[in-house]
Amino acid sequence: MGRVQLADNNEAAIESESLGKKIEMIIQGLPPHEVTLIEIVEIVGADSLLLLTVFLSLVFIVPISIPGVSTVFGSGIILIGITRLFNRKPWLPKAIGARKLSSEKLREGFKRALVWFNKLEKISRPHRLTQLTADGLVTVMNNLSFIFAGLLLMAPFGFIPFSNTFPALALIFLSVGMMERDGRFILYGYVSNAATVIYFAALVAAGAFSVQEFFHFLN
Repeated sequence: MGRVQLADNNEAAIESESLGKKIEMIIQGLPPHEVTLIEIVEIVGADSLLLLTVFLSLVFIVPISIPGVSTVFGSGIILIGITRLFNRKPWLPKAIGARKLSSEKLREGFKRALVWFNKLEKISRPHRLTQLTADGLVTVMNNLSFIFAGLLLMAPFGFIPFSNTFPALALIFLSVGMMERDGRFILYGYVSNAATVIYFAALVAAGAFSVQEFFHFLN
C-alpha cells in the first residue's frame, strides 16, 4: 500500500512540473543499480505515455553502449504508439517489460541528453500550425508516424553513428508536439522520419556498392 501511495505522489509531482523538470524527476527516481521498463512506467505513470516516450528516446540522442536498449525501449515505444492508435490500455509483454538494464549507464546517458532536450523545450510553442494537431485523421497520421519512428529506432543499424539519433528525434518532436499541441514540432517529427529513411537508404546503397566492388576486385 505504501509503495502504491508513493507512486501516486510521485506521479502527481511529475504532472505539476515542466517537461524538463519532469525528466529530471524521473531520472532521480530510477533504482540505484538495475531498472526494467515496467519500473520506468511505474515511475512516469501509465497515463503519461508521451512523456514516457520522450524519456525512453532521450538515451539515443547521446548514444551509450547498453546491450538490448534499442530492442527494449523501441518495442515499448511501438506498443505505446499502438495503444494510442487504437485507444487501448497500455500493456507490456513480460519479456520486454522485465528485461533488466543498467541504471547507472542509463542515468548517465539521460543526464547528458537532458541538456539537449532543455534546449529543444525552449523553442516549443503551443498552438502553432494547429492543422497538424487537429483531431480525427490528422491524429491517426501522427500516431502512425510515431509507430513508424519506433520501427526505425529498432532497425539493425545501431552500430552506425546517428542511426538511432534521427528516429529518436522524430519521437521526441512528435511526442512534445502532441503534448503541447505544437504543430511545428510535429512537422519536425515528420522531417526527422524522412531524414532517417534517406540516411538508411544511403547506408544500404553504400553497403551494396561496397559488396559489388569487393566481388569485382576478386574477379
